[in-house]
Amino acid sequence: MKAHILVIDDDEVACEFLQEALSLDGYEVKAYTSAKEALKQDLSRYDLLMSDIRMPEMDGLQFLDEVHKKWPNLPVILMTAYGSLETTMEAISLGAWDYISKPFSPEECRTIVKKVLEVRELRERRMKLQPETTEEPKLIGSSAMMVDFYKQIARIADASASVLIEGESGTGKELTARSLHNMSLRRDKPFVVVHCGAIPDNLLESELFGYEKGSFTGADHQHAGLLESAEGGTVFLDEITEMSTALQGKFLRFMQNGEVRRIGSHDVHNVTVRVVAAANKNIDEEVSLGRFRLDLLYRFIVRLRVPPLREHKDDIPLLIESLLKKFGYPNVRISLEAMELLIAYNWPGNVREMENVLQQTLLLSPFAVVLPENLPEHFQQQKENKEDAALSNMSPLETAERDKILQTLKETSWNQTKTAQLLDIDRKTLRLKIRRYGLLDEKLSAD
Repeated sequence: MKAHILVIDDDEVACEFLQEALSLDGYEVKAYTSAKEALKQDLSRYDLLMSDIRMPEMDGLQFLDEVHKKWPNLPVILMTAYGSLETTMEAISLGAWDYISKPFSPEECRTIVKKVLEVRELRERRMKLQPETTEEPKLIGSSAMMVDFYKQIARIADASASVLIEGESGTGKELTARSLHNMSLRRDKPFVVVHCGAIPDNLLESELFGYEKGSFTGADHQHAGLLESAEGGTVFLDEITEMSTALQGKFLRFMQNGEVRRIGSHDVHNVTVRVVAAANKNIDEEVSLGRFRLDLLYRFIVRLRVPPLREHKDDIPLLIESLLKKFGYPNVRISLEAMELLIAYNWPGNVREMENVLQQTLLLSPFAVVLPENLPEHFQQQKENKEDAALSNMSPLETAERDKILQTLKETSWNQTKTAQLLDIDRKTLRLKIRRYGLLDEKLSAD
């Protein structure tokens, strides 16, 4: 069933143009030349609204405000002339899903409509709790540092040598372990994950090595351990530094000879598995403090360090694109200003923190374009600090240029086309300088 679209523009020719363009894709299109007249209707029967900004009686921003109050989930695309970009960005922050600049071609119009309707459909599906298809998670990044990291994984993937993966929390140590397994000849064998920090030490031993019936209270059946269940494959010990030194000693014996003896049994089983472990603490420091056995550390032939996100920031746009697809928002755009803030941030929680930030932003924002103000609060403070630093470090020449631009903008009532002509620069350069000197904030405070 094709979508129903409502167009509002005081120009009848523009209405006819949009009706004709969108009808080519099979949409049912209704048009009004008055926003007030449109609001008299039950707009809930429409899937999408398209409204011009500059209209008599009630402009697009006022119309948007009324729609947002009555039908908060109804997507609105605003149409605007080139000279009102800042107004459009303000409109998006007030609830518009996207914008399109006039003049535009039929193809541009149909593309943006299709994109917004796809986002709306995805959100409706999510609200109905329909299951989403997921693909195998993988490491993301194409920077020189990540390419070098992939090479290290490839070199050791087929070896049987045990591997210790080191790195900060949230960097992707388990993904690295899975990559090692999936690239090896063991890929068709089990990949068993043991979260050492989440299992009490007395239970961790029985989980790893197994136990015989009656060996302790509650052992009412024989149980093969995780090491046995990983036969021929890979066992991944996450947070191995949380394992007690006593249990480390028992695990050391297994790494030396591959022998497993279940609790309560005298029989020994030989198990062939590759051991991969992860540590988010400084393991050399743990050794010096006596919390991790040096002889067990030596059993790990390869030590692999996963780089933190702040060391390969070039990968942030690619990571964000991947996460948007993962969360079911492939058509949501990150504005240039918001992306700059995301790249400038140091991400102490690494990719896991980025997942949290994006999920929070996407759930709380109904927009198809993410602006800086849609990001969590600490990003707003980062933006203010960055702008304050930029202004305080301006040279006398830059200060004079800023004052001249601001004065001319005020004289032309913030008409960027006229301002650019008077200053003898193109509009794109003017917009960049407006952003650089924080002049949009001057306009908003004046309004």
